[in-house]
Amino acid sequence: MNTTTPSSDTLVTIATFPEPASANVALSTLDAAGIPAFLQGANANSLLPVAFSAALQVRFRDADTARCVLASSDLAPLSLDEVTAAEIAANGSVE
Repeated sequence: MNTTTPSSDTLVTIATFPEPASANVALSTLDAAGIPAFLQGANANSLLPVAFSAALQVRFRDADTARCVLASSDLAPLSLDEVTAAEIAANGSVE
């Protein structure tokens, strides 16, 4: 049994996505947080999403932080009602 810890620069998969849009949102979220990330299989996933998934990979040393960033972010898009309510709360009306 191999119990060796990966080097800090080894890429590890922290999430997989069946659709390209979600994969790219997660990639952008990590990029905005300053965490370098890579989507393995993104091209195949874009061509045939039902057949392939995209694996979100980061360096081993960034894996825990990246998981926390993704867990604390809301990757689901807002509904029109939520956007309207936020605009009313911020501006007093919808512009």
